[in-house]
Amino acid sequence: VLASKTKIYMVLEYVNGGELFDKISSKGKLTEAHGRKMFQQLIDGVSYCHNKGVFHRDLKLENVLLDAKGNIKITDFNLSALPQHCRADGLLHTTCGSPNYVAPEILANRGYDGAKSDIWSCGVILYVILTGYLPFDDRNLAVLYQKIFKGEVQIPRWLSPGAQNIIKRILDPNPKTRITMSMIKEDEWFKQGYYPANLDDEEEDVYIDDEAFSIQEVCLEADQGSPKSPTLINAFQLIGMSSCLDLSGFFEKEDVSERKIRFTSNYSRKDLTEKIEDIVIEMGFRVQKKNGKLKVILENKAHKSLGSFSVVAEVNKSMLRLS
Repeated sequence: VLASKTKIYMVLEYVNGGELFDKISSKGKLTEAHGRKMFQQLIDGVSYCHNKGVFHRDLKLENVLLDAKGNIKITDFNLSALPQHCRADGLLHTTCGSPNYVAPEILANRGYDGAKSDIWSCGVILYVILTGYLPFDDRNLAVLYQKIFKGEVQIPRWLSPGAQNIIKRILDPNPKTRITMSMIKEDEWFKQGYYPANLDDEEEDVYIDDEAFSIQEVCLEADQGSPKSPTLINAFQLIGMSSCLDLSGFFEKEDVSERKIRFTSNYSRKDLTEKIEDIVIEMGFRVQKKNGKLKVILENKAHKSLGSFSVVAEVNKSMLRLS
């Protein structure tokens, strides 16, 4: 996201392969090998979201896009939930999702596990990919929901035993006995030709389809002793460092004067933080550490009318920000 004084810009990846729904609608079901590859990518993506504490809650073919290489992209997180949305019982309680893909426990209105309901939706997607039609469908919503509650899905016999088995285990109406994400990845049918996605949780870089949008990345040396160096910063992160494209001005309180400085350094986060702390303590400031931020405070006790002075230093892998 970028901003000028008059406009806000959102830079998004261009996914020119369209919806997986359109592909199935126009060309019919996929072969098991091709469908398995699509499903493996879907599970990798959804699993990554779950590991980050994000539950999609509206997974369906229309929200799975294809890029120029045929790789899937999960989209439309408008109904997604985070751990803080759970109630005291640790469950989500908002009824949402698309009728044909919604899990039975969501319809029960007694709370549900976001991860398990997403897995159910993934099972519906797999079923459609391999058969070309929905496992639960009816024009009457009441009848449709009854079918979902019962979970009595008709699985074609022409599917391989492995495909039939994993569909049955995913479309289990009882969330307590439904297959988990880790169990899916250990399933023999699923593991055929499976190469897990290389997702580095330590990095926050944005990877964009080379054919759709070519971006030159700038390489910054990280800690010299670290095996993970160098760290990559893409073009949009570099542009975002510009003060004229900083969105934070939209959210600042009135009558508060702040000066912000951003710069990059070859030193590690730990070394930078310790160096700043040593210097400001020597100058007579008080230091507070919280949530990865270093707050430097000098209280003017002699002249209260002049107020207090404070500096906040926030260090990440890309840059140091002082405000």
